Formats: sequence, C-alpha cells, structure tokens
Amino acid sequence: MKYLPRLFFTFLAAITIFLISSCASPKIEQYAKETPVLKLSDFFNGTMNAYGIFTDRNGSVVKRFTVVIKSSWQMTDGINKGTLDESFTYSDGSTQHRVWSIVETSPNHYEGTASDVVGKAIGVASGNALNWSYTLNLPVSGSTYEVQFNDWMYLVDQKVMLNKAVMSKFGIYLGEVTLSFYKN
Repeated sequence: MKYLPRLFFTFLAAITIFLISSCASPKIEQYAKETPVLKLSDFFNGTMNAYGIFTDRNGSVVKRFTVVIKSSWQMTDGINKGTLDESFTYSDGSTQHRVWSIVETSPNHYEGTASDVVGKAIGVASGNALNWSYTLNLPVSGSTYEVQFNDWMYLVDQKVMLNKAVMSKFGIYLGEVTLSFYKN
C-alpha cells in the first residue's frame, strides 16, 4: 500500500506531461525565413479556386467541398483592407456563402470579420505562413455550434497555398479541415 501514493503521483505526472505536450503547437516565428513570403493582399487578390475536405476526429473524410473565392484589397486612410467573397459547394450538394472583411492592423497582423464569425478572427503572418484563429458559428444538422478554428496557411508558390485547420470545442478536438488554394 505504501507504493500506491508514489504510483498515483507518477501517473498524475505522466498525464500532466502528456496534456501539456499535446497542447503545444508550432510558433509563427519559426517560419520567418521561409519563402516565398506570404502577403495576404498579394495572394488573395483576384479569383481563385480552393478544394478541401473535413475529417472527423478518427481521420475519416466526412465532407468534400470546393470554393470559389473573389478577393480584392484597397488602401483606405493608410489602412490595407481586403474582402474575400467565398462560395462553397459541398459534396452533398449544399452550398454556403461567406464574405470576410480583413484589415491589416500592422505589418503581418490581421483582423477579420464575417457574418458567421463570433467576434474577430486574429491572424499573424511570418515568412510563408499565416496562423489564423477564430470562433465560427457552424451549422450541423439543423443546429448551430460555436467552434474554435486554429488555421495554419502555408504559401507553396505564387499560385498555391495549403491550409490545415484544427477544429475544437471547449478544447476538445473535433476534426480538421484541409484545403488547397489555387490562384487563377
């Protein structure tokens, strides 16, 4: 019985280390030297197509989709402002429309809003990468849930960008969205 407390604390320490390490994620600064350098107003400018999948927590593909994105940027009073007009078509035939309004608040720092985004999305770019975090009102089977997204976008070349977004609710992993953007 005298080993039970030691075993308990060893188990508790192991769980704590596991939980802390599972929360670790890349830091945007680690991409500072990666090229080509991502500037949102350059890449998201004009019309492009995107292709994606949603995978659940088991890794099964639940939905496939395509997106047509029409985007433009304007400099107003020294502030760079962008609009991304996204039209989604899902594999089940359903459609969705989202219009992002994005502001470059300082070099490589962005805020975004859309009608289904709760509050503001916050983004930081470094090198070829952008980390974008936000809460989305996600419709599922007639109900709407607030789901957190942690997006990582990586510019591959001037015409291709890859996106991996982890979805969670109350810190619980729900699945991922994988998306590839192709600039026309």
